[in-house]
Amino acid sequence: MSDARQAIAVAKSAGAAQFAAADLREAEAFLESAQSKLADHAYSQARRDALQARDKALEALALSEHPELQEEK
Repeated sequence: MSDARQAIAVAKSAGAAQFAAADLREAEAFLESAQSKLADHAYSQARRDALQARDKALEALALSEHPELQEEK
């Protein structure tokens, strides 16, 4: 879950809110879901959602660093 939080923070720092808002919102939603599932002791589902949060945050980061890719998506 820490990896997901860090990836979201890096994406935000790179301007994801401007260049990849939808991916950033998805990443944050997956992280919130992971935290909720962790609290419910649903560990495998929490891990899955945390990994999805990290992956979406990395996509947002890539789009922030290369906004020209937005049109290809």
